[in-house]
Amino acid sequence: MKIVIAGAGIGGLTAALCLARDGHQITLLERKPAFVELGAGVQCGANAMRVLLSLGLGSALSKHAVAPSEVLFRHGVSGETLYSTKLGASYQVRYGAPYYHFHRAHLQQVLVDAVQQESGIEIHMNTQVDAFKDSESGVQIQTNARQFRADCLIGADGIRSTMRQQLIPECVPRNTGNVAWRGVIDVARLPADFMPHIATNFVGPGRHMVVYYLAAGKLLNFVGVVENRDCDTQDWVSAASWQTLKDDFAGWHPMVQTLIDCVDKDACYRWSLRDLPALSSWTQGRVALLGDAAHATLPFMASGAALAIEDARILQRALADDTDLPRALRRYQNTRKARAHAVQRDSARIGRLYHLSSAWLQKQAFRGLRMAGQRKERFLAEYDANHARLASNGD
Repeated sequence: MKIVIAGAGIGGLTAALCLARDGHQITLLERKPAFVELGAGVQCGANAMRVLLSLGLGSALSKHAVAPSEVLFRHGVSGETLYSTKLGASYQVRYGAPYYHFHRAHLQQVLVDAVQQESGIEIHMNTQVDAFKDSESGVQIQTNARQFRADCLIGADGIRSTMRQQLIPECVPRNTGNVAWRGVIDVARLPADFMPHIATNFVGPGRHMVVYYLAAGKLLNFVGVVENRDCDTQDWVSAASWQTLKDDFAGWHPMVQTLIDCVDKDACYRWSLRDLPALSSWTQGRVALLGDAAHATLPFMASGAALAIEDARILQRALADDTDLPRALRRYQNTRKARAHAVQRDSARIGRLYHLSSAWLQKQAFRGLRMAGQRKERFLAEYDANHARLASNGD
């Protein structure tokens, strides 16, 4: 088939690869003029890595990856360890695939390089879907640059999806009252013994900060989430003062202070965190949504990119398994819906746990999380999009 994919982020690129290798002709439309990502980390557990490894990307990805040996949850002020879980080699033995941290730009570039090697994929930059019209004979697609015609249209254009606006106009991203400071620091600016190759999540009343390494250990990634309902909700991302970042985490653990002191004071950025309500449907005829366009979630389970990667493989398998295209798209949706909704729900719950109002409450909550955390790890890591059972039909 001729398939147009709107959005060349992680989900769109992975879908293009999966579908092209099934023999489809793919047109990939990206609204940005170039592949540029404002630096941030991406976590890929075994569930995402199984798909990426099956696409032959393991060697290229391993050059950029960090495989953390452990994740620690610590109280933001005292530094007391509340909960920990082993990753690294033991995780890979448990689930048959690694747990990796990537710089988003590096993961995207590996996917772009692979896409550019595929003769069945063409990429159009600076091209955004403005409108589409679906019919039994195909989909007519109007962009800011030209018209396209396809057998199938996939919207992988993120939480601000223009395709979703047309497909489900009543669905709009929800402001959560949280803002996220995000950035990367050259490790040369940090003390040599700052932190081993683990992930550390400092939690406390109304805020938390996640810290881990990227780029084969050359960079340190941080995400500091703060409840701030007074923040300007019109801007998705904006430059903000370093002093505001410093004030947001005043009195916190010395590691947090050291990290903030090493941040480039002219490159402080703050995101408004938003998600989507759980949608009952994200397909219509020959058109379907994928990744954040369909089920954007808060980042507290570190699973947004992984869900999009899983979507890509299930979409490819559903199209291969059923020649009735609208029904195949519904099968893709129905295979993915319960899992995506569970991650959306649980991510919001975990964010509230991180921000509990007292150290005593957090100790009790994390004591209860020990068993639940193991179940959540298995829920995420054991999922295999390459072999998961597809929904029985499209209804």
